[in-house]
Amino acid sequence: MTVAVAHQVSATARIALTQAVQEAKLRGTDLAVLHVVNSSLDADRAEAYRLGVSDEIERAVGTETGVTWELHLQTATADVGEAIVTLSEGLGADLLVIGARRRSPVGKALLGSVAQTIILQANLPVLVVKVP
Repeated sequence: MTVAVAHQVSATARIALTQAVQEAKLRGTDLAVLHVVNSSLDADRAEAYRLGVSDEIERAVGTETGVTWELHLQTATADVGEAIVTLSEGLGADLLVIGARRRSPVGKALLGSVAQTIILQANLPVLVVKVP
């Protein structure tokens, strides 16, 4: 059993990460943090991402929650949403937590949304959280 959370460096992602920690604690399971970047990573950049993201995850998880976590850093050459779905399903996650932000009507019509792609393509329950 695993709770997965799609992560990026943003306020919405921090809220999703906090919620994912609560879900993992509630379910008595581990946490898989999925950090997908839309570019190639050399070894130095990958390590810098790991260190920066790991610090944020450690702050969100805390020491007293009892939740163990693992960071999954991956590059996506095409659609980030599809990469997150593929990764979460490959890990056998029972729940995927994502953050969403408000988009304007024009943004909805012209631009795709990673959250929308995940919600429509995932074959597992998706919990969407947003900034209040």
